[in-house]
Amino acid sequence: MRFGVIIFPGSNCDHDAYWAIAEVAKQPVTFLWHDSPDLQGCDAIIVPGGFAYGDYLRTGAIAKFSPVMESVRNFVAEGGLVLGICNGFQILCEAGLLPGALMRNAGLKYVCKPVHIRVESTNTPFTQQLTRGEVLEIPIGHMEGNYFCDEPTLAELNDQDRIIFRYTTSEGEVTADANPNGSLDNIAGICNEGRNVLGMMPHPERAADVLMGSTDGRVILESMVHSLVAAAA
Repeated sequence: MRFGVIIFPGSNCDHDAYWAIAEVAKQPVTFLWHDSPDLQGCDAIIVPGGFAYGDYLRTGAIAKFSPVMESVRNFVAEGGLVLGICNGFQILCEAGLLPGALMRNAGLKYVCKPVHIRVESTNTPFTQQLTRGEVLEIPIGHMEGNYFCDEPTLAELNDQDRIIFRYTTSEGEVTADANPNGSLDNIAGICNEGRNVLGMMPHPERAADVLMGSTDGRVILESMVHSLVAAAA
């Protein structure tokens, strides 16, 4: 199997994601250039964090027009796995592959720190190696991580078990103090209806090795690998 990591002008976590796939998940991985529609036969795509196109218009709003994103839309429609991390989550929302939008943090400040997130669903290829209710410690680093959607969309996300992660205390309690950015309903990650697209603000690639202070993020990558192996069997 083969992973692809998209590079946009302004991406700054592409090499981190590449390293995590190559050195931790031990899978073949290649970079995918934003200006090319060629996904190079990849079986899973990672849309990494950073500041695509400088976020000059709105986070992810320019990146959604990149040639590679049209190919990603087709890839998703065919059942391909796509993980959007931080700015990647923002891009997926702008591209219409996930509902809602990411707004400025409630405190209007850039926030970079480890946070705790609770696994709300294991019914995805990204979380099937985890346990529902399990609490992970994974870093965030963003200015626009405040997830928002309208009430019907929120009800749909809840009814369809599509809220995958929520910000919590280390004990797994959903509280206002545990919410680092004002995100609606403490949402830290969601999936699409097909459950093959996951967007999350925390950076699992920054919690993939003991030297980083946490290995909690590596299970998300390993879940993707297990899912791809099972699908190919």
